[in-house]
Amino acid sequence: MAGTMRVPRTRGVLSGILLILLGVWGALLPLVGPYFHFGFAPDDTWVYDTDRLQLSIAPGAAAALGGLILLFSANRAVGMFGGWLAALGGAWFAVGPILATLWDVPGVGAPLGTTEGRHVAEQLAGFTGLGVVIVFLAALALGRFAVVGVREHRMTGEPEPPGSNTTQPLVYGRYARENKPGQGPPPAGDQHVAGDTRWDQR
Repeated sequence: MAGTMRVPRTRGVLSGILLILLGVWGALLPLVGPYFHFGFAPDDTWVYDTDRLQLSIAPGAAAALGGLILLFSANRAVGMFGGWLAALGGAWFAVGPILATLWDVPGVGAPLGTTEGRHVAEQLAGFTGLGVVIVFLAALALGRFAVVGVREHRMTGEPEPPGSNTTQPLVYGRYARENKPGQGPPPAGDQHVAGDTRWDQR
C-alpha cells in the first residue's frame, strides 16, 4: 500500500488557500486592525508584545503554514501533518485566550468597538469564530487526504479487493438469478423465478 501515499496535488488546494488567508488574517488583525478601527486596544498599529505573539501571531502562523503544506503536498502523510498543524492553530485561536489566563496572560487587548455588537464581531473575527472556521477547514482537508480514491488504488497496480468489482452479471427475468456461463436468455415467456430449478438443470 506504499503507492497509496501519493495523492493528487490538487487535493488540498482550496483548503490550503483558505487556511493561509485565515491564518494571515488572525496573525495580523491585532497589528493592523487599528487602520480600520477594527481590532484590539491600543488603537495604534504594529504594537507587538508577547501576549499577541502567543495568542495571535503563533496560531496564525501555524494555520498559514499548515495551509501552505496542504497547498503543495502530493503525499498523504505530509498533507495530513499540514491539516493537523492548521487544526491546532485554529483550536488555539478558539480556546487560547481562556487557557492563557492560567499563566497570567491578560490578552491582546480590549476590543476597539464602542458597541456590544462591535465587541462581539471583533472577538469572533479575531479569535473564537476564526478558530472554529480554521478547524472546520483543516478537518475537511484531513478527511480528503485520509480517503484512498479508486484511481489512486489502481495506480499502485495492486489487485482489486474482493467485492470491489462493480460489473454486474447479466440476468433475465424479473427475479432471475445469475445465468450459467455459456447460456443465453431463456425462451420467450419462460421466466427464471427464485426457487425454480428447471432452468438451472439445463
